[in-house]
Amino acid sequence: MKLVLTIVGVLLILIGAIWILQGFNILQVGFMAGQMQYALLGAILAIVGIGVLVFSRRQRKAPAAPDESAKGR
Repeated sequence: MKLVLTIVGVLLILIGAIWILQGFNILQVGFMAGQMQYALLGAILAIVGIGVLVFSRRQRKAPAAPDESAKGR
């Protein structure tokens, strides 16, 4: 689960960065070029991605299963 959240967080940050660049007309590709609302949406998406990354990094590992050979001692 931790790996999936990390991948999702990185993808959200990358997509948000592309939207920001398109919104500010730095990346002049697609219908979003020069549209400031996409720069704002990209910033929000990147912030959500950072939050997902932080959340995924703070999750604890699942405890290891008890060793069956230790039973009965």
